[in-house]
Amino acid sequence: MAAEPDQPERIDSTFRSGSLTAVGIILGFSLTFLSRWAANPNEWSRIDIVPLALLGTGIGIQLKAFSNLMSRHSLLASHYDRTRRLFMIGLVVLTLGIAAALVNDVLGLSRQNMFG
Repeated sequence: MAAEPDQPERIDSTFRSGSLTAVGIILGFSLTFLSRWAANPNEWSRIDIVPLALLGTGIGIQLKAFSNLMSRHSLLASHYDRTRRLFMIGLVVLTLGIAAALVNDVLGLSRQNMFG
């Protein structure tokens, strides 16, 4: 008898679809936050570069995770787990960007006010 080759562990496509929906919604909120913050009519200052860089990087990482989830390879458990970790990293970086923008606003370091 021939030995069966080991098949890589796979996830259910329904599970991936739910994850894809969740990532898409969070990515949409992230893009909306960046859009609203950037459209603020106040002047920009150099200190705004820090939150802008963090927000942009976090959104870029989330976009990469979204793209990975749309791939057929994302049904493989190892690819799915890697993509999930990548998305969480993007979410943490985005959160740091929002926190930096809040700190700049609260301390009066930025001309870009988040609270109007």
